[in-house]
Amino acid sequence: MNASGSNPESGTLGASNPEYVVGRVRSRRASLFADEDYRKLIRMGPSGIARFMEESEYEREINELGTRFSGVDLIEHALNRNLAKHFQDLLDWSEGRLYDLIARYLRKFDVWNLKTIIRGIYTDTDPEEYQTDLIRAGELDDRTLDRLMEADEIEDAIEMLSRTTYYEPLMAAYEEFEETGALVPLENALDRAFYERLLEDVSRPPGQEQPQEGPEARYIEFLQAEIDFRNARNALRLARSGADLDPASYYIEGGVLFEESELNRLVADYDELIDHIAENKRYGDRLSGALDRLRDADSLIQFEHAVDAALLQYSDTLSSIYPVSVSAVLSYILAKEREVENIRAIARGREVGLDESEIEEELVIL
Repeated sequence: MNASGSNPESGTLGASNPEYVVGRVRSRRASLFADEDYRKLIRMGPSGIARFMEESEYEREINELGTRFSGVDLIEHALNRNLAKHFQDLLDWSEGRLYDLIARYLRKFDVWNLKTIIRGIYTDTDPEEYQTDLIRAGELDDRTLDRLMEADEIEDAIEMLSRTTYYEPLMAAYEEFEETGALVPLENALDRAFYERLLEDVSRPPGQEQPQEGPEARYIEFLQAEIDFRNARNALRLARSGADLDPASYYIEGGVLFEESELNRLVADYDELIDHIAENKRYGDRLSGALDRLRDADSLIQFEHAVDAALLQYSDTLSSIYPVSVSAVLSYILAKEREVENIRAIARGREVGLDESEIEEELVIL
């Protein structure tokens, strides 16, 4: 997939078509797996999961790939191909400014892929073992991703990105990576580059009021929520890692929930962190159920899953308040990601012999 610019048939200034796209998205959303489906899958082995998928939206991928792969490999390849197809469909359906907003957001998968490849190089993992983790739904083409996976050193991979927006942030973070041996500086540099570029694309020049209504206002509100929850996740992860890294140094600007100076204090007191989120009018009024899950989380992985569920719930809320807008599309993207990640977690868990309760802990279920 190439999400690098405007739909050639519509152009940046062309009229958007949210009614049509949202109608198609709602149809796709209705075919996503329900929470009860995940509970059925947990009780199946990889071959049973593949058969279940064959009777669903994944039928084409399972059938096309079934002669080349089996077991978990078949499931992984089918998930990735289906995900890329569905997101390419979003671009194919969209016109004008709506196309641009969706295409820019889908660059998040470039960040995911670069993090995955950098971790693979860092751990000296054979690319064959992690290439199925790549989600080829962003701007970086297959040839670039394949070349990156061939790199022996992280610095070599960064040099291959010299013509992209990620090169300078990664080079700036590389010195700290060498000093600490931690991947956090590199991963955070990618997140910052992605969100800063996104917000620059939709922000008005200084002195001009930001849009309060319309598609771009909803887009900005969604991005602010994603930044807020990523800041909370990153800060808590650093605080619990024991690494000598300052959470405030990895603050991503653009959210509304935290000031940079607040992060160190909040991550030191988990209850205060959750209270801070609950007291924010934007989130506290809309995330009561998700906040309960955040309070009950007793491990970092549970907190991160609760954050994912909170963001998904928030995007659903925006979509219901503004039904014919880009919010519905972004909410679908998150929900589709969640489906793929849940199915993958179940298949991998069954493969390594985890019991049902252990697998369920790995899922994001609302």
